[in-house]
Amino acid sequence: MSTIRIVRGVGDAPTKMASYDAALADANVHNYNLISVSSVIPADATVEDVGTAPDLGPAGNRLTVVEARATTGGVGTVSAGLGWTVGPGPGLFYEASGEDPGAVRRSVEVGLAAGRDLREWTFDDEHVAVTTAEGDGEGYTTAVALAVYGESEAIL
Repeated sequence: MSTIRIVRGVGDAPTKMASYDAALADANVHNYNLISVSSVIPADATVEDVGTAPDLGPAGNRLTVVEARATTGGVGTVSAGLGWTVGPGPGLFYEASGEDPGAVRRSVEVGLAAGRDLREWTFDDEHVAVTTAEGDGEGYTTAVALAVYGESEAIL
């Protein structure tokens, strides 16, 4: 059985991409090539909310993720939300981003409900993680929340 870890981070930097990199560093996934997938949790996986990723292998490897990300270049709030719903079989992730943490949470919850309605699976549990950051207008600020599938794998 594989583990999917929920990690999150925030970062500030002088450019948009550098603030994203800083947020990934805060979540400890900055040294990997992230491969985004849609939002299905395999039936044999477990989901653990760990906050910060452990060492997942050598730098430069690929790492499969579902990602929520929000960036601002001004003064204000950014939020990245990631929710998951699981049961005895497959499960689902849903991600959203925006400026209002409450609205982001509601969007994730509504998305998860819509995803459940599309499937004839059994769902027993639901969780939502919202990462929020405050931009001070000095450069850029990014918030991320990611579901990290297993360990990294060699890219070459």
